Amino acid sequence: MFHIQIARNKRKTVFLVALFIVFVLLIGAAITYVRAGDYVSGAIFAAVIAGGYTIFMISTSTNVVMRMNHAREITSSTEQPFLWHTVEGLAIAARIPMPRIFIIQDKSPNAFATGISPKSGAVAVTSGLMERLSREEIEGVLAHEVAHIRNYDIRLSTIAVALVSAIAILSDLGMRFFVFSGGRNKDNKHPLILIIAIFLVLLSPLVATMMQLAISRNREYLADASAVELTRNPVALASALETITNTRIPVEEASSSTASLYFADPLKKKAASLFSTHPPPEERIKRLRNM
Repeated sequence: MFHIQIARNKRKTVFLVALFIVFVLLIGAAITYVRAGDYVSGAIFAAVIAGGYTIFMISTSTNVVMRMNHAREITSSTEQPFLWHTVEGLAIAARIPMPRIFIIQDKSPNAFATGISPKSGAVAVTSGLMERLSREEIEGVLAHEVAHIRNYDIRLSTIAVALVSAIAILSDLGMRFFVFSGGRNKDNKHPLILIIAIFLVLLSPLVATMMQLAISRNREYLADASAVELTRNPVALASALETITNTRIPVEEASSSTASLYFADPLKKKAASLFSTHPPPEERIKRLRNM
């Protein structure tokens, strides 16, 4: 069952990322079409902006994210023997280098992974996770985070953030072009295409954010399925998710910029699922219990 889910989630992610890239190019094309009746140069410009911003985001160090969450690195198995050996065993099972391990002093149980490749992977857990969950549940959560590293999810989410940022820049430029272009070159533009282009630029930040969140939610399902592949224990992961979700205390060290990295929503927001960084926990639990 989980093999089928993994394959389905991978196909869906590829489709979403491809759609995201096409959307970026369309925004660039729309801007220069409205400005000068030319769409090719805009698409090229958008590709350059998105590519440059993506490279900048990917080059950001794992240490930056850990500092933002006030995480302390565990450098020896003597500090947290169970945590250390569990991560080590899961890394061996996933066939990736052992990730660096960090702990966050926070009562709310949660965890996250970062690193743009398995070689630079890192896992962080809160002290609340180690205190409130059983060993099998902790192993399930850690397997989920190791799966994120193995599946290159952090790189993917970084690219999605970069594309959203690029679209925000392009949208702002587009609005400026619209204001200063006036009515120039209207004879060279099809009225319907012109209207579509303007609406595309106006709505692009909202659409881009929704696409980013859709990718993020899909990767959570994939990490759940991959974790079960590593542990063969979907019940423990479902139980861990229930415990973490039912804990109403937010992670004090978490922020909106890093919330999407966590195993479950660390801010404990009750936002509409369309704008949530995580899938509904009820749906994740249902899928896990049906494996």
